[in-house]
Amino acid sequence: MQMKTDPKKLFRTRLNTFVQTLNAYTCSEDKQWTVKGFIDVFKNIYTISGDTKIVSKILEIHIFPKLLEFATKNNYKLVLADHQNYYPDISFVDGDDESIKFAVDLKTTYRNPSYPGHCNGFTLGSHGEYFINRESSKNIQFPYKQYSGHFCLGIIYTRAASEDIDETKIYSIDKLQSITSVVKDFQFFVCEKWEIASDKSGSGNTANIGSIDNIEDILQCNGMFKNLGEHLFDDYWMNYGKIMITDDKGIQKKITSLKDFLTYRGKTHDLINAKRTKRKAKAAK
Repeated sequence: MQMKTDPKKLFRTRLNTFVQTLNAYTCSEDKQWTVKGFIDVFKNIYTISGDTKIVSKILEIHIFPKLLEFATKNNYKLVLADHQNYYPDISFVDGDDESIKFAVDLKTTYRNPSYPGHCNGFTLGSHGEYFINRESSKNIQFPYKQYSGHFCLGIIYTRAASEDIDETKIYSIDKLQSITSVVKDFQFFVCEKWEIASDKSGSGNTANIGSIDNIEDILQCNGMFKNLGEHLFDDYWMNYGKIMITDDKGIQKKITSLKDFLTYRGKTHDLINAKRTKRKAKAAK
């Protein structure tokens, strides 16, 4: 009797195969981004800003046609978030069985020149209402529990040196090839979001899960919870900042570290995967 393929494993395999094609689509031979700016009806080209939010949005627009091709080729229905602040960016729904859904967030970040081998990190979605109450429809396209997997399609890039970009300059169409792209050297990856999570919030005071920022670990899906599993990741972030403990000095504090949480749950710290992880609160997206 032939064993049925696990839908999540199949989706992950397909998505990994897909991202291997994106460098050829988005980069020129010298590894610069093929998007050089925006053009008006007079064929004037204006350099885009290197602002991370602008780069992120244009990258999403750039690869969207390929995502549509991926969905069509593999018999998925592509569903975009109804609102800008909804999770996830894209839902892929199986064309033969609509109970099978996959959440895919598009994440972009840049290499940190001050810390070789590290990037600026990114957020992995909220640990608020829809994450805690998995039947909730607040700020999420479908209730969290309906998704068979939660994935990040990520892009790590290098920002051009500021002296190489003149945002005030207008180029003619015949000078297109001479324009320096604001970003280059893309690395695309696919991971489940729990696999690259840190134990710190990703964006200051908002309820967002932070990522690790070591590039090698990100590309290998080698986050702090990798050896602990998704169940422990869920447990930790559902309770982040809610459980009070008393430290060795008798001072009460909220649990906001994985070590404290594992101690509270009566577990050892041996499986925390933090060998090359350098965590920071600031995120690119």
